[in-house]
Amino acid sequence: MAEDRHGFLGVSLFWRTFALLALLLASGVAAWVGTLRALELEPRAIQAAQQTASLVNLSRAALRQADGINRLTLIKGLSSQRDVRVQPAEPGDRWEPFETDRFSRLVGDQLKSVLGPGTRVARELNGERGLWVGFSIDGDLYWVQADTGHTAALNMTTWGVWISIALISTLLGSGLIARLINRPLKNLSFAASRIRGGYLDSRLDENTLTSEIREVNRGFNRMARELARVEEDRAVMLAGISHDLRTPLARLRLETEMSVEDDEAKRAMANDIDQLDAIIDKFMDYARPGETQMVPVHVAALIDREASAFRDPNQIKIVSKVPRDLHVLADDIELGRVFGNLFENARRYGRGTYTGVAEVVVSYVKTGPWAILSVRDHGQGVAPDKLPQLTTPFFRGDAARTAATGAGLGLAIVDKAMHRMAGQLELANAPEGGLIAHLRLKRANV
Repeated sequence: MAEDRHGFLGVSLFWRTFALLALLLASGVAAWVGTLRALELEPRAIQAAQQTASLVNLSRAALRQADGINRLTLIKGLSSQRDVRVQPAEPGDRWEPFETDRFSRLVGDQLKSVLGPGTRVARELNGERGLWVGFSIDGDLYWVQADTGHTAALNMTTWGVWISIALISTLLGSGLIARLINRPLKNLSFAASRIRGGYLDSRLDENTLTSEIREVNRGFNRMARELARVEEDRAVMLAGISHDLRTPLARLRLETEMSVEDDEAKRAMANDIDQLDAIIDKFMDYARPGETQMVPVHVAALIDREASAFRDPNQIKIVSKVPRDLHVLADDIELGRVFGNLFENARRYGRGTYTGVAEVVVSYVKTGPWAILSVRDHGQGVAPDKLPQLTTPFFRGDAARTAATGAGLGLAIVDKAMHRMAGQLELANAPEGGLIAHLRLKRANV
């Protein structure tokens, strides 16, 4: 359960890479926008001022060449144009300065520099907005209204469109780059998870273009081949051990039955032989290859089957509170081995102090898609600091457990089997006393 909690709180490498790349590229876009605004502002202002100054100079030259009557006719003709209007200045004219921001100040300063110090630049004349430039001819003042389209800085809408396009491209590019960077690691993680699940045929591409990834893949493939070879050797060794040890044990049992006359000694020797045979079974179970076949398993029937092997009511009593319709996704043999070992562990170490009988209760809790099966005895429990070590091979929790016979592999076998079935084992002391084992498995819909 702790692993799921860390997986929920942790951030995957893809999203971390994506966030860092997006931050880097977004910072670059912001710096580019700031630099562009700084660089384009002054050239645009100079260009706008030069165009307006040319228009004013042309209008002034035309008015200067005309006499009084023709000048009035020319003013009327120019006033009828859409882009240019010329009108005489009146003493009561009300006008507001054009310079309101950095761009307009640059335009105004450039116009006064080109047209002369007496030039007036207004953004509103007598309540009419526009770019108005005032100049004088022979002591007479005139106003020229120019088109304001080329004298306006880029508005926020334009900048917003361009910045939005840049940011969207940044996010898409970051996602693509992060995916390309993390694809080899994702493949490696998937192959490693298959190796952990016992699928030793997993292989990675050794011809990838990136030299570092290529070397990692080659090393992983060599490791997978070595593990497959070790697994094969182990299977052969296990078969040999099972045969070579059980054969002399069978001879010893036969010799005991035929040669030993003392019934008490014969019974003790038979118990020792049975114990050796059980220890061999434990070693074989723990070293068994990790191949599992995940199918829906009827839990209640499986518990009844495994509990039927423990017939002596003076040693153990098993009560199942699991609903009859519960199915989990597991391997039938592996799950049976899990419950068998837990029952045996309770029979050996979980007997009541006064009754001498191990009272075992199997219960069930549903949490989302998971089923949590709990196997609890009513013994003395285990010291809290020793709970994490109970699944360590050959470890026994306390002196009382050490006094019992066994190989010390029961809970280690349970833990390994649960991992093979993509489940989880958690051991704890019950509040009312005794040890409780929580088995977390996927529920199966049947």
